[in-house]
Amino acid sequence: MEIAEKSEKYAAFLSLLKSKGKLSDNDLGKVRRMQKSALDDSLPQLLIKLGLCSDSDIAVSFAEASGITRVSPEHYPPQSPLPDSVSQRFLKQYHAVGLAADEQIQVAVMDPEDDYVTQALQLATGKPIKLQIGQLSEIDAALELQYGEGKSQMDKLLDNLNAEEEGSEDLEHLKDLASEAPIIKMVNFILQKAVESRASDVHIEPFEQSLKVRLRIDGVLQDIDSPPVASTAAVLSRIKIMAKLNIAERRLPQDGRIKLQMIGKELDLRVSTIPTLHGESVVIRLLDKENAVLDFETLGFVGKQAERFMEVLAQPHGILLITGPTGSGKSTSLYAALKTLNTSERKIITVEDPVEYQLEGINQIQAKPQIGLTFASALRSIVRQDPDVIMIGEMRDLETAKIAVQSALTGHLVLSTLHTNDAAAGVTRLQDMGLEEYLLSSTINGILAQRLVRRLCPHCKQAHPASDTLIEEIKLRQWQPTGQILLHKPVGCPTCNGIGYKGRLAIIEFLTMTDTIRKQIMKHEEAFVIQQTAIQEGMQTMYEDGVGKALQGITTLEEVLRVTTEA
Repeated sequence: MEIAEKSEKYAAFLSLLKSKGKLSDNDLGKVRRMQKSALDDSLPQLLIKLGLCSDSDIAVSFAEASGITRVSPEHYPPQSPLPDSVSQRFLKQYHAVGLAADEQIQVAVMDPEDDYVTQALQLATGKPIKLQIGQLSEIDAALELQYGEGKSQMDKLLDNLNAEEEGSEDLEHLKDLASEAPIIKMVNFILQKAVESRASDVHIEPFEQSLKVRLRIDGVLQDIDSPPVASTAAVLSRIKIMAKLNIAERRLPQDGRIKLQMIGKELDLRVSTIPTLHGESVVIRLLDKENAVLDFETLGFVGKQAERFMEVLAQPHGILLITGPTGSGKSTSLYAALKTLNTSERKIITVEDPVEYQLEGINQIQAKPQIGLTFASALRSIVRQDPDVIMIGEMRDLETAKIAVQSALTGHLVLSTLHTNDAAAGVTRLQDMGLEEYLLSSTINGILAQRLVRRLCPHCKQAHPASDTLIEEIKLRQWQPTGQILLHKPVGCPTCNGIGYKGRLAIIEFLTMTDTIRKQIMKHEEAFVIQQTAIQEGMQTMYEDGVGKALQGITTLEEVLRVTTEA
């Protein structure tokens, strides 16, 4: 088949990938050049081989472009229903797997545009062929189950690995083990699984009898296939080599970074190791630049609270704080704020530890305490750079907080984060640090507190009426005075990998600095009193914002109660 014909045949599929931002014109040019020398490979296979798209992207786009049903892993039968006239070699070469065989043959294929597969199967079976679309990795796993020894992908990766006794590990031997193809493939498999599952972190934890691998997906840890305990040292050494860490040092914590391209994504990985009883525990934070959502509405900032927040963000000077525990999305909200403020008329400088996302047009400084470049020392120099907006990754100490306040007093807009449980506690935390009340009341414009809740999968969420007991207990009538109150529950489908949730959004409370609250700060009132005043003046608590979003069918009450306490 000519290359022009191939491209024509895949036009709708390619157009869909481009519209979703999964494929650029440059990428397409690269694929077309490759097709000239790789005529055996279909265009979708080349996209996966070149790391431009994931097999999940390919399956979803084919299903949308062709209107053919996409099959999920649980629908693959353990024994092949196809007759012996269909060779196993043919099925493996063209990535096709039998689903059912009666009057017609049902087959899952990776590439529904490849007519040769349909014609060959029709010829071999003498029956009409009905195609469904499968994901490449899932089809290969199903073929292995039907024709192989029923091994998981992790087991197959270990077939050629000669795992040695732990006692025989020396440095050179570890390096050799970590450089063996099965170990490299195994680590890549774990990382690929993490990227495909939209995980934010990978936890690799060695225990006496096992090596545990867990992915944090939408804030909740989930187990995946783990390598055997005999490969622990090799797997950990491979990750340390990739992160340019010292593989001989196993007694002290280490930090490093890995940059790599995988399934069409530019990934920035932060690696942290700590010594534990049975080896080093490794946590890898995945920073996917392409999937970073820096849009307030998508993040869950809607309604009056969001409007008040945007008004305060537009003020020319003062301090705007974002509070919450670790993993509550503070950094993402800060970056979204910077993106909103980032115009050619403003000079923005940030000091962060670490710099998570690089933003065009913003001067970002990476703090390095080991050489004396702390938040405080960097801030002193930043003020001399004539900025309009200053972002401080975190107010960690009195010195940093004092310079931030001084910067706000001299006409700069300062954005920063604090680790507190609610908005009002942000004021008392700064007072406890040692900042004077008159400085706080005159510089702080507003404090935002937030948590992240999982977003219900729009494809499979299921509505159900709330029980009278629940309506009474949670006082749901204050949100919906009349009519039937509907809540939603997670179900699980192929789109959300059977979890029922896909993605996260913020639930927020925003405390605006008013004259009443300023007077209370001057009197050194407790956080609870300030919180109650803010509620009387119209502040909606995180809990209330969450319940409102649960009633809209965006999340569940269970999620809201998981991350908040009732105000």
